[in-house]
Amino acid sequence: MNKLITMASVALAAMAIYSCDEDTAAIGQSLTHETDKLSVTSANFEVSTKTIVADSVYTLSNTCYFGCIKDPETGTQVKSEFSSQFRISEHEYVFPEEDIVSRVNDLPAADSCELIIFIQKPFSAKDSLNAIKMRVCELDKPMEEGQRYYSNYDPFKHDMIRKDGLQVDKMFSYANLTDPDTLRSKSTYFHNIRITLNDIYIDKAGIYYENYGTYILQQYFKHPEYFQNSYAFSHHVCPGFFFQITDGLGFHTQVYGIGLRIYYTAKFGNDIINTSMAMAGTSEVVQTTFVSNDNETIRQLADESDHTYIKSPSGLFTEVTLPITQIKYNHEGDSLLASRIVFQRINNQTTDDRVLGIPSTLLMVPKDSLHNFFEKSKVPDNKLTYVSSYTSSTNTYTFSNISNLVTNLWNTMKRETTKDPNWTNQHPNWNKVLLVPVSYTSSTSSSEITNVEHDMRLTSARLVGGPQNANQPIQINVVYGKFKD
Repeated sequence: MNKLITMASVALAAMAIYSCDEDTAAIGQSLTHETDKLSVTSANFEVSTKTIVADSVYTLSNTCYFGCIKDPETGTQVKSEFSSQFRISEHEYVFPEEDIVSRVNDLPAADSCELIIFIQKPFSAKDSLNAIKMRVCELDKPMEEGQRYYSNYDPFKHDMIRKDGLQVDKMFSYANLTDPDTLRSKSTYFHNIRITLNDIYIDKAGIYYENYGTYILQQYFKHPEYFQNSYAFSHHVCPGFFFQITDGLGFHTQVYGIGLRIYYTAKFGNDIINTSMAMAGTSEVVQTTFVSNDNETIRQLADESDHTYIKSPSGLFTEVTLPITQIKYNHEGDSLLASRIVFQRINNQTTDDRVLGIPSTLLMVPKDSLHNFFEKSKVPDNKLTYVSSYTSSTNTYTFSNISNLVTNLWNTMKRETTKDPNWTNQHPNWNKVLLVPVSYTSSTSSSEITNVEHDMRLTSARLVGGPQNANQPIQINVVYGKFKD
């Protein structure tokens, strides 16, 4: 029997048996022929963990978050605000300039203009009527593609807000009672926040326009080259907006769509019709979320030593030190067939019905590769990076087989210490990984993960572990395989 096939078969069997917590002693006998019997052994090793402060996370993504709540776990505020650029679709039809009926000084004019933010359900259903005050601030310059924007990026501190630019305040609630009940009751209704931009607008050249929509419309006919792509549009016409929470508490939601719409009147044959020009904030333009946490409280949580935390947005990660040298001791020539580790969640003790959600998915990533993973838009490769979903029936996150990770870390250490015996001291994170809350999308045809982002929802979980773990120790279970001579 081909030894590689045998080894692969045993590895799969070991993973299956480990998933059932059964004994591994007879794997070799049950799957190999007497002449090429495989020696299979197993062992358990303790794993150490601690909480680390995330400080900030990479936020260039397809999804923004908006709102401010009081964290029931800490009693402090968590606020999410966002910036977005816009793009005009290449298929967007705009009537010829001579067919536009509304005019100012014989130039085309918009009848009205608005921003529309489409939102998901709020953090808590009880918060649907909470009054929140927001402010829309015009950016002075666009956020640039290729730059790294993290969740602690404050547009005000970085002088990104146009000082004499457009600013509009808006009071809103998720329930949006300004829309009639007959509209809100429809299954096709999308909850939204509408911000009208109908006041006088003054551009950077000091030119006055009836409203922001008129400015966009006139730029379209004066400089059609500015509307050829999102880069030209953001650099010459509309750098984008920052959406800020200025007052109110108890609302936090995902923004799944945002649009800039300019309404105008045009001649269509012998008729006069009302029509619009639409631009959208999409994944093709730059969008970022700015998160404000109470840093002192976050640090205090990280210092709790009898468990660890996973907390988002951009709050806390769990650091895991893998016992690589112990695993490979006396087994350097053996193949690592399986390596399983389970992280147990500790149930919440609060009775607050606004308790934060449980992180749905954790990414395991080498500590020193964290930023590179997200900045390079990587996906889990099951060699150095893995994902695990929360299992409610067992209250756990299970990484079924990280043997490739263990082997890769061991091989790297052996290779580098051969060159420099002091390498491990210079690279103290060589055997450390992080557990990071993430969200991901998959291919509809193959279920293969196609995109991974930091989870920016309001989530929190305590895990068994920590420097002074009061529960059963965390263990990594390994299966070795070696062909007998």
